[in-house]
Amino acid sequence: MRRILLARHGETSWNACGKLQGHTDIALNDTGRDQARALAATLSGVELRTVWTSDLGRARETGEIAAALLGLPAPRIDPELRERQFGVFEGLTREQCAAQHPDAWKAWLAQTGSPPGGEPREVAVVRMARALERIAAREEGPALVISHGGVMRLWLMDLLGGPVPLIANGTTYLVDHDGAAFRARLH
Repeated sequence: MRRILLARHGETSWNACGKLQGHTDIALNDTGRDQARALAATLSGVELRTVWTSDLGRARETGEIAAALLGLPAPRIDPELRERQFGVFEGLTREQCAAQHPDAWKAWLAQTGSPPGGEPREVAVVRMARALERIAAREEGPALVISHGGVMRLWLMDLLGGPVPLIANGTTYLVDHDGAAFRARLH
């Protein structure tokens, strides 16, 4: 059984004002750094051997802070852990998406389409699953994986077969892999 603690990165200035980030590389803000420290504190008694992050700065910095405080080596980077590409929605709030791209926004909310220039839902789920499978196969002990709320939520919905609430910054899921399948629950 391989164990992964799958966590969302800390807050950025765009998270604080409700802008969709996607692949846009926005740094953590001070609250996000505090959340990374809090994540490490909540995991201080948990056996972990390694930290993995996406290649985006907000996830990397969260992982670097947590790894340092947990006495672990610097994080390993996997670009497939990055957030879903949001296309024309990147840099916009939900209200701006609805006003500027009403048809695309309706399709997005109905989960029937991706925004122009965005990554299809199915592609993001497969990408995330592939990264987690690779990490589970490679690691010999528990790993902390820092990723992003949108892609984590899509993967969890696919895995659990139902709705998953929006994932707040710093939220962690306990994910087990038995060599054939994943199981996940809120940590």
